[in-house]
Parts: sequence; C-alpha cells; structure tokens
Amino acid sequence: MKAYQLIQQKIASGELRAGSLLSELALARELGSSRTPIREAAGQLLAEGLLELSPGGGLIVTQLTRQSIVDLYELREALEVFAVGRAAQNGVRPADKERLEGLLAETQVLLKELKASGSAELNAEQMKRFTVADLGFHSLLIRIASNARILKVVNDTRLMMRIFAIQRSGHRRDELERIHRHHRAILQAVLQCNPEEARRLLAEHIQASANERLEQFDRWERENHLAALESSTPYAM
Repeated sequence: MKAYQLIQQKIASGELRAGSLLSELALARELGSSRTPIREAAGQLLAEGLLELSPGGGLIVTQLTRQSIVDLYELREALEVFAVGRAAQNGVRPADKERLEGLLAETQVLLKELKASGSAELNAEQMKRFTVADLGFHSLLIRIASNARILKVVNDTRLMMRIFAIQRSGHRRDELERIHRHHRAILQAVLQCNPEEARRLLAEHIQASANERLEQFDRWERENHLAALESSTPYAM
C-alpha cells in the first residue's frame, strides 16, 4: 500500500512526468524496502492505466495521446452523469448543501479577484484554489450519490487527466464564468430533485471541458510540430 501511494503521489505531483521510466531500485531505496512491493504496486498502476510498458522494456508513466483524453472524458461523463442523477434522487443534506454553496462561493471570490486585479487570467496560486474548489464540488456530488466505487474511479480518472495536463496559463475570466454558471445550474437542479435536468447539465459541462482540453492538445501538438520543423531546417546561406 505504501509503495502504491508513493508512486501515485510522485505521478500526481509531476515528480514522475509522463514518459519517464520507473526505477524500481530508486523507489525501493526511498521506501526502505525490497523491490517486491514496488513491483506489486507498479503492476496495479499498470492495470489502472497510470503506467504503461516501454518499448525498450520496463514501465513508464503513461504518455499523452489525443484518444486518451477522449477516453477519459467519456468515462468521466458516463460515471458522473449517473452519479449526479442519483444525488438528485437522494436529496442533499443541509450540511452538504452548505459545503457545495461554499465551493461555488470560492469560484465567485476568484472572479472578483480577477476583475479587481485587471489580469487576463488566474495566476498559479489562484489556479490551485480553483482546482481544489472544482474537484471538491464534483467529488461531493458523487459522495451524495453514495457510491464509493464511482468516486474511486472518477478520482483515478482525474489523476490521469493531471498527468496528461498540458502546461498552460490559468483560466481566463470567460472560462471561469462559464464554469461557475454551469456549477450553479447543476446544483440548482440537484437541490430541486430534478435528476433529468441535473444529468443533462452535467453532461454539457463535462463535454465543454473535454472540448477545451482537446483544443489545448491540438494547439500544443501544432506548436511542437512547428518547433520540430524549425529545428530541422538548415540555416539559409
């Protein structure tokens, strides 16, 4: 268990980046154990998709592909849409309602800060706060659905999305406003015990996020392609 958590933490933090080779020896030394628990943990992470086999042998952190993004968002949509419908049917306790409202309020605070600063987008510290609020909102809706297995899979899925994340600047004001508007509408449907509307709204929200991430990926791929062409072009005499 410790070996699994160690490797997962290193992946989530970016210490082990996509495409990097897993060193059983280094991890065993850090953990103060033999290689056996490292291999067992690596096998589990391989089955979960966080690691993949390297063409040269060994295991590497899963690398980014466009289809990977599509697959992950499709999985997330299928599970979260089901869960939010169940949450709307179950009803929301006052304490959970207060927590969800608080998470929405944090996004509103970030919008006010962005407007007051005159900045075009969130800075690194603000993006961390947004990520916590966004993850908290989605996770709590799943918890209300009372399905621990869905929560585990979705959390693993979001971890993989962080691995696949393309380095980019923070959310712009219009993006943040869209997310806040979507979250507010989803919460309203859940509080009104309207599962059909909650499912529809969450599906639209996740699809919008997927499209944004795919646009990022396509832009990143074009930039890398152009950079490769420029580096391979001989200087004119």
